[in-house]
Amino acid sequence: MTMNAFSESDISSIVTSQRTFFRSGTTLDVGWRIRQLKKLRAAIRASERELEDALQADLGRSRVEAYLCDIGPAIAEISEMIRHLRHWARPEIHFSGIPCFPSLITRVYKMPYGVTLVVSPFNFPVLLTLGVAAASISGGNTVVIKASSKSSACTEVMARMIADNFPPEFITLIGGGHDVADMCLRQRFDKIFYTGSPAVGRHVLREAADNLVPVALELGGETGNWCVVRSDADIRDAARKIAFFKLCNAGQICINVNQVAVAEEVADRFVRELSAEFRRQIGENPETNPEYPRLITDAAYSKCASLADRYRDRIVYGGRGDAGSRRYAPTIIYPVGKDEDVVKQELFCPLLPVVTFRDSEVDSLMDTIAEREHPLAMYLFTSDIRWANRMMRTHQYGGGCINEVCIHLMVPGVPFNGTGHSGMGAYHGEWGFREFTHPSTVLKGYNVLNLPLREHPYGGKAEKLKMALLKKLLFLLLAVMPLFSGCQKMQQDESGGVYSIYHIFQDES
Repeated sequence: MTMNAFSESDISSIVTSQRTFFRSGTTLDVGWRIRQLKKLRAAIRASERELEDALQADLGRSRVEAYLCDIGPAIAEISEMIRHLRHWARPEIHFSGIPCFPSLITRVYKMPYGVTLVVSPFNFPVLLTLGVAAASISGGNTVVIKASSKSSACTEVMARMIADNFPPEFITLIGGGHDVADMCLRQRFDKIFYTGSPAVGRHVLREAADNLVPVALELGGETGNWCVVRSDADIRDAARKIAFFKLCNAGQICINVNQVAVAEEVADRFVRELSAEFRRQIGENPETNPEYPRLITDAAYSKCASLADRYRDRIVYGGRGDAGSRRYAPTIIYPVGKDEDVVKQELFCPLLPVVTFRDSEVDSLMDTIAEREHPLAMYLFTSDIRWANRMMRTHQYGGGCINEVCIHLMVPGVPFNGTGHSGMGAYHGEWGFREFTHPSTVLKGYNVLNLPLREHPYGGKAEKLKMALLKKLLFLLLAVMPLFSGCQKMQQDESGGVYSIYHIFQDES
């Protein structure tokens, strides 16, 4: 069977075999999961050169950019899981509370969902495929990966890598187009993780609804990610960072700057600095520079070029490309109104519209941004950190930076994803483990000292006594719970030396 030759019956058989394997209980062992993560990390390292060549073939990536943006972060993500998984997977121990007497403890088990589906995109085909699959593995699940047909070279390398290292009843990677993805979505999975556009995200949700399958979506946002540059910002620094980010993967990044809003007092200077940074970082002719990534398909190139042609009279930098190599130069469109079409869509290409605003009216601009669909990322450049912190605390978006771009994605241990039209759920590190596990609460009862307080009768003579006891128990519960909550925070991982009152009960049968 070739990678793209999967039929619906083939996929159904894969899901059935994975469900049988999951029910064997093999994946429940945390040590076994760690061994699989180590095997995956070793497989990526052994295939580094093949993956670099594949990223070059699919996206025109240089070796440095391939490792910086895809291969290295995937290895780092898996390494974090290996290092912390035993701690993450440990059941939580909670005091059951006085109303639950004679029960003393309640455990929360982090249970895997079962058979999971990971639908990955073309733009970061290694990180957004293997990184997400690793999160599912860490949670104790089996994984069917539907990788992108657009990044076919990467899909082929990863399919071989997975097949050589893992049995299909545990992990299977398949390619193919939208028809194969729909075959997958019609199966009854236990969890689906999709990365891509909001339009396809809606389709995934509709298909998942038939079987009530829980879904995590990592989407780009329909009206794009705003970057706001105020008049008090370090303009050269902002231009340098924005130029780097817009060049990265030729703008094909879900958290990339989609449009820049610049205070009109410094807008002309910003455009000059940004143009100079593009020249410094990628040269005068980026469309012929082999270090500059290409757009993924001819259709993507044509869409970018056609949109640029619509704003040809306002292009102040770039605006040209090479259809043969699918490289389109970073292109500044200036000035652009905040209500124009090019600002109200996710571009996913190297076009960069520059919107101007009066710095004194920045809060009105932020209100406009807030009224639109929630972005996956938001970036603010200003020396007024108090204002920036207030904006970050009061707006709705996936994540972002103040006086920086994109590297919030690289911070270990913090969650990543959007909200609303830019996504649901969260992952990376422990957040990925949580996304692929269900917290199951289990209370342990006893057959002695059970009080009849909860049992009938509720009326007559019993009513007054039971009401008085219930209120006293509630008062006592509220008084002692902070004490037990404080004890619970003292728990450490298996190598730690500090134990709380809860550890007394952990070995109960």
